[in-house]
Amino acid sequence: MRLTKFTVTNYRSIEDSGPIEVADRTALVGRNESGKTNLLLALAALNPPDGPKALNEVKDLPRERKLAEFRTDLPFIETEWSLSEDEAAELAQKCPSLSGQVTVEVGQRYNAERWVAFPGSKSLSVDTKLAASHAQKAQKALRTALGALDESAAKPINDAVVALKAKCEASAADSSGWSSAALSSVQALRKAAAAANFTLTEDVETPLNELQDYCEEVQAEKERLTAARNYIASLLPTFIFLDEYPEIHGHQNLQQLVSRLDNPSQMSAADHNFMKLMKVAGLDPKLLRQLISEGAEKRQLLTNRASATVTAKIRELWKDRELTVRFALDAEYFDILVSDPTSVFPVEVNLDERSRGFRWFFSFFITFAADTQGGPAEDAIILLDEPGLYLHALAQHDLLQLFRSDFENQILYTTHSPFMIPVDELGSIRTVSIAPKHGTTVSNDPMGDSRTLFPLQAALGYNIAQALFVGGTNVVVEGVTDFWYISAASEYLATLSRPHLPEDATLTPVGGAQKVSYMVALLASQSLKVVVLLDSEKKARETAADLAKQKLIRDDCIQFVGGAFAPEREEADIEDLLDPAVFEKLVRESYAKELASKSLSLNANIPRIVKRFEEAFVAAGMEFHKTRPARLFLRKLAEDPSSVLDSATLARFEALFKLLSQRLAKVAASGEGPFGYSYEKPGKTPIGV
Repeated sequence: MRLTKFTVTNYRSIEDSGPIEVADRTALVGRNESGKTNLLLALAALNPPDGPKALNEVKDLPRERKLAEFRTDLPFIETEWSLSEDEAAELAQKCPSLSGQVTVEVGQRYNAERWVAFPGSKSLSVDTKLAASHAQKAQKALRTALGALDESAAKPINDAVVALKAKCEASAADSSGWSSAALSSVQALRKAAAAANFTLTEDVETPLNELQDYCEEVQAEKERLTAARNYIASLLPTFIFLDEYPEIHGHQNLQQLVSRLDNPSQMSAADHNFMKLMKVAGLDPKLLRQLISEGAEKRQLLTNRASATVTAKIRELWKDRELTVRFALDAEYFDILVSDPTSVFPVEVNLDERSRGFRWFFSFFITFAADTQGGPAEDAIILLDEPGLYLHALAQHDLLQLFRSDFENQILYTTHSPFMIPVDELGSIRTVSIAPKHGTTVSNDPMGDSRTLFPLQAALGYNIAQALFVGGTNVVVEGVTDFWYISAASEYLATLSRPHLPEDATLTPVGGAQKVSYMVALLASQSLKVVVLLDSEKKARETAADLAKQKLIRDDCIQFVGGAFAPEREEADIEDLLDPAVFEKLVRESYAKELASKSLSLNANIPRIVKRFEEAFVAAGMEFHKTRPARLFLRKLAEDPSSVLDSATLARFEALFKLLSQRLAKVAASGEGPFGYSYEKPGKTPIGV
């Protein structure tokens, strides 16, 4: 099973978090004291390693709530899961009515009672109308058959059939209780007939038998559903929550450790962590201890091999410096020594004396590699609270790579560090906010106040800065939504082997046409090839004129979006490349909640569709942010490209990419910078820089 969504309610700072979508790696980003940790704690309580336990209402019920409101069956976590093909097939075997079920829900209440549901399934519903119709047929047949009996003898039978009909028509919220009550009423009717020495006719027995068969099928279905729920519960992975991260000591007495191995109750957390190192390194401390006196050469060979194995992995993951790890054995003592082979004097330093950041990284990798590779966390979902706090910014980035490359587990982690933001997986970021009335809430889109969004903004800014000088060819665009649309459309066209942006072209959003001049000057000062893409509108044309006037860039290095249309449009934004109906659908879906009680009146005379919606939103008393439909576009493009890119839209993007490619090729072929000086003369500084 893969976790796809969860919702936390009635827990600490959280009244209702809202549905939180979960990816393979999910980052919960927010300011301090926003409730990020509480989200992980609630999720972890669903299935911790030592099993679920009842919550404490005094500690865990939101503080602004009165204890009188507390119920032991109060729900606090609801999760949604997707099943693999094999799991869905096994589920269908246990309960045929759930054939085709690929989504399940699991939740838990304060009293540790867990529930499993099958959304969209109708297997739990009882057809009381069908049951009542069987009872009514029996009642109608009895009216005729009872004519031969006197009134006193017929009355108990009549009363029994009336009671049977009432039981069939009763609420069937509890299907098992309903079927038991209906079956008891059938038996009561038969007993009443037997007491009166009255033989039920075939016209009566037939509907009674049909009713009895139906009730027994309801009970059997209940048993099958119970088996199905138990099966889903057995698949539920363990949730491992970590806020304090383990350390591995660099100096270990093997003799004392081996003695404690035979008495597990005496082993400390440090001992267990050291044994995880032994597992990853492929070493056996008992064997190493044994070889002290009888196999020094073999012991040395074993530790050399283990040192090489761990060093290779650490070098792959730790990009700060190329370090060497060596395991040294001196009689009873096992030491972990770390050195820098690139240093003039590659002095070996014990792990205990290395930087706190490296010790954290080393311990994190070793312990989790051991736990997730045949260990207790192999199939677990990992919940990490503020991982990598002691790491350098670039080492935090390396930690993200470690999440991708070394763990198949789903990982959810909290952070407020810009360098723990996966900017290449923006769809996995969830923003966490807190407000006095509503408590902690989570948005699956990047929403929140400036403090909440700052790590994301800083991460994007850093990523852009890093990308500026990576390639020699740059396409400067006005904003991040332009970047999203263009890069996504180009990648999709590339998969179709149709015209797209050159592979070496780097898209650089600058945050508005007014900032283009600064970015062009910055790029050009590094002797990079630059082409600017501007919207077709008055301010952008003024920007283009200023660029040329200040000799920052030549005219033929500027492309307007309107050139993608035939004939060329005087006014057009990137969003105008989409079909207007598609963009409107994106807007209405991304603003569905806000527009539920309002209507929009779009002015068709406004040529640019974004301006059309901005005006309509102002008239409706709202503010329009074009990032919302842009994010939804990215998601739909990944799920169903044809829903957002029709043939005409693709043709417009192709036309734009051809124009940009032509300008980039012309600049590259000329050997001159964007304002006319040679790339071979980087010493020259352009006018205006």
